[in-house]
Amino acid sequence: MPRVVPPVADERTALTAYLAHQRRALRATAYGLTDEQARTAASASRLSIGGLIKHAARCEGFWTDLVVQRRHGTRHRADESGGDEFQLAPEESLAEALAAYAAAAERTDAVIAGIPDLGQAVPVPQGAPWVPAEVKEWSVRWVLLHLIEETARHGGHADVIRETIDGATFDPLLAAAEAWPDPWVQPWEAASPRVG
Repeated sequence: MPRVVPPVADERTALTAYLAHQRRALRATAYGLTDEQARTAASASRLSIGGLIKHAARCEGFWTDLVVQRRHGTRHRADESGGDEFQLAPEESLAEALAAYAAAAERTDAVIAGIPDLGQAVPVPQGAPWVPAEVKEWSVRWVLLHLIEETARHGGHADVIRETIDGATFDPLLAAAEAWPDPWVQPWEAASPRVG
């Protein structure tokens, strides 16, 4: 896979390609991590790579539900049990978070593919504290742009966390995760355990 989004011919392809690329980048930050490392909050915040992936899956599901107009109350709740959406719980694994994220992405892609007009109205969840009171609807286009923005923001968080955990950076991680043929960067490799 290329390091950058390939050329695009139209708006729909551009939006979906950039969303897919940001998803790849976020997933790459988890490459080679143990569950314990994926739970690591390596900065002053409580954010962890596993938690960011878990949040991205839930966020994408929330917005896709809005596009298809499924109702889940008036506000986005991180976790119905009151847990922390930005952290993996002890009983959760990185593999489960990645699988949930892949499923959410697949569902979003299928929903978007079935919508002929990106200008289609998407109802705003009234009463949500993060929605301006005067806004009554968004468009599918707006939702896609928001998902790109949200995924990129959290991908940046995950980049910093990953580099803090073991020094790994984006290009070597992506080269290793995707087994790039003839990579132009040295693919990431797990550090060998120290002997003695």
